[in-house]
Amino acid sequence: MTKVAILGTGRMGGAIARRLAASGFDLAVWDRTTERAQALNAGRVAPTPADAIREADVVISSLTNAAAVRDVYLGQHGAFQLGAGMNTLFVEMSTAGPESIEELSREARTRGLRILEAPVIGSVPAVESGTLAVLVAGSQQDLAQARPVLERLGEIHFVGGFGSAARLKLVANTMLALTSAAAAELLAAGTAAGLDREQVFWALVRFVPALKAREAGFMRGQHEPTMFAVHDLVKDLGLALEVYERANAAVPLMREAQALFVETASESGDLDISAIVNAYSSGAPQDGEPLRKAR
Repeated sequence: MTKVAILGTGRMGGAIARRLAASGFDLAVWDRTTERAQALNAGRVAPTPADAIREADVVISSLTNAAAVRDVYLGQHGAFQLGAGMNTLFVEMSTAGPESIEELSREARTRGLRILEAPVIGSVPAVESGTLAVLVAGSQQDLAQARPVLERLGEIHFVGGFGSAARLKLVANTMLALTSAAAAELLAAGTAAGLDREQVFWALVRFVPALKAREAGFMRGQHEPTMFAVHDLVKDLGLALEVYERANAAVPLMREAQALFVETASESGDLDISAIVNAYSSGAPQDGEPLRKAR
């Protein structure tokens, strides 16, 4: 039986642990908040990352940001501290930007360890149904070892060298931000123009079917349970903007969406990204700006 360690049991890491445990994998789990890992009831709860990976064939990490990734892998009692000679394969799934995984891959190579980059497109419902898009970068040979585990989570899409999966994930999350902001704006604008809100949402879903998953938020203001928190998307948009700026890419629409989500995060950071509707009202736009909530 393949032994899997999960480092980070937050919203996504916890869902991944539950999915793999239900699929019959032998799990060890670690989280900075031990009680959160214990509440999963999905395998052995380890006191440190190094202990969690002790007997693992595959290690999956799903962490908050680049600082957390660095600490969990390279800090005291970190996952890389057992040194060279291990046959364990690390699979880093965090959305932490290309520089994070590029540093980690260099460290792995220096220590004689193996790592794959594998951020995912999709949220908790996609984990639960096994329909994530898993963006993989690294060695095809290493992917062959990870494939039986990753296929339980969703469709594998091989991207190329380290950093490319991180960049593609940021492009995908930028698209999510743009379509969510556009939906919020057009719901407000269409309603202000005298249309039935249900009819407007129906038309938007025809173009962006993924909006249907957040119908309760867009249509009824129910932004919990949170599938993807506003503050997490704001973090990802900041990483994306760094990538686009280094490439001298023009992203005016993305900058506007980012400003709207930053505004929304000031009051609704822990809510689902459908809370972007709170940035809009039925008032008239001014000076060519999007329809924004009056202050």
